[in-house]
Amino acid sequence: MSESLPEQQQSIRLAKRVAEQEKCSRREAELHIEAGNVQVDGKVVQVPETRVSPEQVVTVRAGAKPEALPPVTILMNKPSGMTQGKAYGRVRSAHSLLGEATKAQLDTPMPQLVLDHHFKNLESFLTIPLPASGLIVYTQDKRIIRKLAEEGQWLEQEIIVGVEGQIIEDGLEILYEGLPIPGGNGHRRMPPCHVSWQNEGHLRFALKGIAPEEIEKMCGAIGLSVTSMRRLRIGRVSLGKVPEGQWRYLMPWERF
Repeated sequence: MSESLPEQQQSIRLAKRVAEQEKCSRREAELHIEAGNVQVDGKVVQVPETRVSPEQVVTVRAGAKPEALPPVTILMNKPSGMTQGKAYGRVRSAHSLLGEATKAQLDTPMPQLVLDHHFKNLESFLTIPLPASGLIVYTQDKRIIRKLAEEGQWLEQEIIVGVEGQIIEDGLEILYEGLPIPGGNGHRRMPPCHVSWQNEGHLRFALKGIAPEEIEKMCGAIGLSVTSMRRLRIGRVSLGKVPEGQWRYLMPWERF
């Protein structure tokens, strides 16, 4: 009597199993799996390379079509001390927080299924300093990638800045008119920006053409030191009520 083959040899890739079962192409099977249409023993599995044994039950959601997933854009409330890009040294990337468990529980007219595919091939633009918190953008959408890459610096960014110290006379007016650039001939200035007191210890900046990394230098020029920084808005897109360390999807009607 021949011995049974090891489980690894009996099992096959989930994509192959779905293709055989549904009589579709391997690519169509992968699309079904990535879209969350496939269950193995009653649990959704989104990885086409998952191996399944003959006795496991594989089902495809009734009426589901093997369609390419549309790109998504994710708005995250970055915690202070985390980088927007790749992790380095002891600094963690905010990207590592992305997952179903950290999606903000907000009332939305268009609930969206969270898929593993949504956290792949994401690009990010318009960085904020490492100590800053607030709105950062991760996107798969080529239209938004082009928009932020080409026009991002001219989108107004709203940032709340904690400050301490004694502001010099007419300090806010100096920033509003454009801070002189050191080493210039007196005529070169930074772009003007709108700055106002939100409360006793916080300034509200509305920047265009100025990177958030410049805020600390701008505050120092008028006698203030920065204690915190939080970005609330980029263009017409705001963070909303997303808690720190959590995220939400950009809705179809939202435009930067």
